[in-house]
Amino acid sequence: MWIPSKLTRPARLHNAILRPRLLESLNQANNYRLVLFRSPAGYGKTTMAAQWLKDIPHTGWFNIDENDNESFRFVNYFLQAINKATNNNCLKTQAMAERRQFACITTLINALFAELADYQEICYIVLDDYHVINDDSIHEGMRFFLKHMPDNITLIVTSRTIPPLGTANLRIRDLLLEVDHDSLAFDEEETQRFFHQRVPDHVESQLLSNLRQQVEGWPSALQLIALHAKQKPNLLADSAHSLVNFNRSHLWDYLDEEVFDQLSEDIKDFLLHCSILDIFNAELITELTGRSDALAMLETLNRFGLFLTPLEGDNNWYRFHNLFAEFLRHQRYATIPQQRNKLHESAAKAWIKQHNYQQALIHALKSENQPLLTDLLSAHGWSMFHQGELNLLENAIEKLNQDILFGSPRLCLLKAWLAQSQHRYNDVGELLSQSETELISRDLTLDDAIQGEFNALRAQVAINQSKPQQALKLAELSLGQLPATTYRSRIVATSVIGEVHHCLGNLTQALSMMQQTEKMARQYHFYHQALWALLQQSEILIAQGAIHHAFELLENATKLIQEQHLQQVPLHEFTLRLKAQILWCWHRLDESEQCTHKCIEILTPFDKSKSLHAYSMLARIAISRGELDKATRYLDICHDLVKNTSYHIDWLANHDFSCLLYWQAKNDTDAIKEWLKNITLPKSYCNHFQQLHARNIVRAYLLLKETDQAQQLLNTMQQHCIEHDLHTDHHRNAIIQTVLYKQAEQPQQALTTLNEVLTVSNNSGMISDFLCVGDDINTLLQTLVEHKKLDELTLHRCQYLLREMTSKERARVVHFDENFVDKLLALPNIPELIRSSPLTQREWQVLGLIYAGYSNEQISNELDVAATTIKTHIRNLYQKLNIINRHQAIETAESLLKLIGLAA
Repeated sequence: MWIPSKLTRPARLHNAILRPRLLESLNQANNYRLVLFRSPAGYGKTTMAAQWLKDIPHTGWFNIDENDNESFRFVNYFLQAINKATNNNCLKTQAMAERRQFACITTLINALFAELADYQEICYIVLDDYHVINDDSIHEGMRFFLKHMPDNITLIVTSRTIPPLGTANLRIRDLLLEVDHDSLAFDEEETQRFFHQRVPDHVESQLLSNLRQQVEGWPSALQLIALHAKQKPNLLADSAHSLVNFNRSHLWDYLDEEVFDQLSEDIKDFLLHCSILDIFNAELITELTGRSDALAMLETLNRFGLFLTPLEGDNNWYRFHNLFAEFLRHQRYATIPQQRNKLHESAAKAWIKQHNYQQALIHALKSENQPLLTDLLSAHGWSMFHQGELNLLENAIEKLNQDILFGSPRLCLLKAWLAQSQHRYNDVGELLSQSETELISRDLTLDDAIQGEFNALRAQVAINQSKPQQALKLAELSLGQLPATTYRSRIVATSVIGEVHHCLGNLTQALSMMQQTEKMARQYHFYHQALWALLQQSEILIAQGAIHHAFELLENATKLIQEQHLQQVPLHEFTLRLKAQILWCWHRLDESEQCTHKCIEILTPFDKSKSLHAYSMLARIAISRGELDKATRYLDICHDLVKNTSYHIDWLANHDFSCLLYWQAKNDTDAIKEWLKNITLPKSYCNHFQQLHARNIVRAYLLLKETDQAQQLLNTMQQHCIEHDLHTDHHRNAIIQTVLYKQAEQPQQALTTLNEVLTVSNNSGMISDFLCVGDDINTLLQTLVEHKKLDELTLHRCQYLLREMTSKERARVVHFDENFVDKLLALPNIPELIRSSPLTQREWQVLGLIYAGYSNEQISNELDVAATTIKTHIRNLYQKLNIINRHQAIETAESLLKLIGLAA
């Protein structure tokens, strides 16, 4: 008795999303002999095939199960599927099969082809779940069928494994169309449609994108998450940030039932052992397990479709799908927990033989084997330090017991350098003092070479603490103690001497020492120090006015980071920070913002206090665009950081600069007075950060119309700029001097000074420093243009600045900040509807952003509120303005801007 449902294609497709991307790739499927849907479980092979074929006539479908591993049963169902596709054109062959009148499948297929000789309609035969077939006679018969079948027939196979049907030959002859797991995985657009169809509440695109990346587009995982999201509305947002928040028990049950339980005990054991590794190849697995058949086993796993992903490159490296790897870890913890430490120890030793000490250290940590951990740190800790593996090394050193740590001066030194390299400057001195005490208590005598290494680090600590003279003394002492072959510490000491000169304003000497440091560091492969030297050179060149040259060095630094894989070290953030500052100076705000957001990404694993520079810069960029609402949010973060952390003058000066620009834009003189009351003058003005700090004070005096104090301090600053060749600060100060001349009603001096600074800016590219005082110099720029005495380059710069000032004013209006709304409402010809139904400040902002072309989601991101809240604001402002759609909102905003003379 044959079962009818085994010949019925899936019909319940109402919940399946349409996938035009894949359907388009199947348009020419009839030109191929075999269409193979191959992927692990849960990728929707059957669903995709059914969706494609649901409206195509002449289709036969055979749902295969384990009971079909018998040639009589298989061939009868197969022939019934063909009869269904061909309108019963092979009834004689089917009758032969039912009466068992055939010696083998191939003889029956010969009879089939003879019976179908006159049938010309294009038809499709589906063998669903062919991976359960393991009968060789069936495989042989299907290979014969594929080789000799008529051209109007296309065979479609869905399988978790590579079926033994001669696919290699078909591929070479271009007769095979493959749809693999990469194709079947949901892309971002499909993921969004999938969730919007299943989850009633709106879900942000970025959250769905994060979720898709974590599950690698695996449809079954997305389906289970969507089902849970219906039951627990908050689950989806939490899961999108991290799958740790998602209850995966149903997922594990599915993998256990559909995949793991189908495997032999040998393969299960092999998978559990492999799961200890994130990536692996046959050589590594052999070292780990002692199995000589590791390569054959990996090929079997790949052929069986067990969520194995080949990696690019040589040596046949693999990894498991993220969720399958997690499932295997879950299984390992449940079934062989007692082997955990031993497996990690074996993995560490396997990686050591591969000369991958970073991976070896990860597993040594997890093995809790102190001797193995100590050997790795002692032999390879410093090389990993120079490769930027700072967090890993610190975690490993923290696991050492005190006797092992303080029994090794070099491990003590490594621990202190790790704190130094992660900007925990306050910890370094304490670590050095503790190490010295512990080493003495253990009667360990330090020779001159080790003392020299400790003194080089002490010199670095002193310069970080703004003690340049002490730093210079320690650096010179260190150089006298260190052997000529102790390259790293000699490089550090040389670098410190360069920093001392930089802090004291001796820029020429500082640049020379840093160039020497870079050369030595590159020569002896200490790339962390080479990067530091490059960044110091860049800062020095900025101070000297060679801003374009400084930016070129930052590009070199970026190249070094990429070549030496230093993306995870804090100096990568410093590189991007300097780039962002220069790009802001050039008024390339989008690029500056991109760099700054990358800074925050890099600093995510570290203490948030290190992000002060980044948030200050984001606030400055927002102010430059007139986005005061956004600037407020960034400065709130900065204020919290400053309140809870002690910062170097350089960091505080940059933060204060952004605050002053914000208060200037808000006309908040009270805040400026309060800041000025609590600020102290720097002790000197010989370097760029002291100059910035003092310039902030001058700017505050200027905004409060206290011109005498501003002029007096500015005169002192300019004298030091000349003395120390601080060309960039001299030019920035001169821009403020222009404003002072104007306020003192000395127009000719103001015009002369402005002309001089504009001429200099033709080389430096400075833009934003002029725009910071745009309201004060706007008329001066117009006067210079009208006099027609400027050279062509300076004239072009003048005109560009005037355009940007107008554009900035328009940008502020588009964001409808309070000042501009007040100005708008004060107009005599404002429509009565606006007066009688006043919008809230937030509704004004939403209207401005609609006018600027923002989508609801973009407005939500811009104002940092939920998308549902934005919909409420839009509904309210539509009602108040008596409009019904977005187009009318844009027209209304345009008419209001025309009233104030600032429409585009």
